[in-house]
Amino acid sequence: MSMSKSGEWIAIENKYYAQTVRRQPVVIVKGEGSRVWDADGKEYLDFVAGWAVDNLGHSHPAITQAIVEQAGTLLQTSNQFYTVPQLQLAELLVENSCLDRVFFGNSGAEANEGALKLARRYGKLNRDGAYEVITAFSSFHGRTMATVAATGQPHYQEAFQPLQPGFVHVDFNDVEAIMNATTDRTAAVLVEPVQGEGGVNIPADDYLQRVREWCDRQGLLLMLDEVQTGLGRLGSLFGYQEYGVEPDVMTLAKGLGYGVPIGAFMSKEGAMALVPGDHGSTFGGNALTTAAAYAGTKFLIDNDIPGQVKAMEPHLLGRLNELKSRFSFISDVRGKGLLAALEFDSDISGQVLTNANAAGLLLNGVKPNAIRFMPPLTITAAEIDEGIGRLEQALAQI
Repeated sequence: MSMSKSGEWIAIENKYYAQTVRRQPVVIVKGEGSRVWDADGKEYLDFVAGWAVDNLGHSHPAITQAIVEQAGTLLQTSNQFYTVPQLQLAELLVENSCLDRVFFGNSGAEANEGALKLARRYGKLNRDGAYEVITAFSSFHGRTMATVAATGQPHYQEAFQPLQPGFVHVDFNDVEAIMNATTDRTAAVLVEPVQGEGGVNIPADDYLQRVREWCDRQGLLLMLDEVQTGLGRLGSLFGYQEYGVEPDVMTLAKGLGYGVPIGAFMSKEGAMALVPGDHGSTFGGNALTTAAAYAGTKFLIDNDIPGQVKAMEPHLLGRLNELKSRFSFISDVRGKGLLAALEFDSDISGQVLTNANAAGLLLNGVKPNAIRFMPPLTITAAEIDEGIGRLEQALAQI
């Protein structure tokens, strides 16, 4: 029997690509809305959405048009010169958030690197050289050397010791732990409003407000990693709006690009400790990526996509809770907006993903015993129902 087209591409990957990522055996060649097709023509509902990136779904006309027009006009100039899409996007983000300044990079890790540099500079200038940043266990802030050190998950760190110093980890959703960890070396607190990579961990409603109050009292920067929660994912344009706080610094990426690679860190005027020469990026704020990000974000705001997320949240969580009542090995359902997780009483994520792939549903194994849902924010109730039907088939075979 001859190898499938997908099999041929997987063989090429095995031969040529660095074997650093764990992949599902699915070769995606086309996407439209909430659906994708593999190299053999099989159709799937996509509940991964590029890791919470394709917030308007695949091949959205607003994004496609912006990319085509910009590609025919101007791609790259560097930050030595002014470009229009970069400044249009900057204005849109600042005018629709509580923050005053923005710098564009190329990824979430870069956005967090920039925020960490800002915190160091801020501590030097305002806190007598303080340089430490308090972060949470089970957090995820990226895979560069500094962001791996910031990430509170040992399995991402063990192979890369010694880690960059300057990070103190405490339990998530524990304000007292942050208080106890604060010293005269502390410059900032960096947390995710909801921990995505850590398993969709949702804090108490008043957690961020209490952290905000502590940072105000101590003169610390509150920095929110909104790489996964920003741009509508939780049901508001930014996650901080769900919790009634204003950060001093916020990082964005994933959903900001709607499929193109872009990251950003934003800050309040008084927190922007970086001055000319302190930070830069050859591709940061590139005309192509900012044109796409501007078009997508404008569409998201103008069409109140976060409001659609709010409307879909009870539907998705309701359907997941129905599955929990049917399958005894589902131990927990949790979620906010269109970011959700099913937790199992044993390490069966891999088997669930394999079965789901076969049923035509793409999911993410966020932990050995939990799967994550992060569908496009434009998903319909009918598509959720269809996806849950496919997931039910997958679970029935466990």
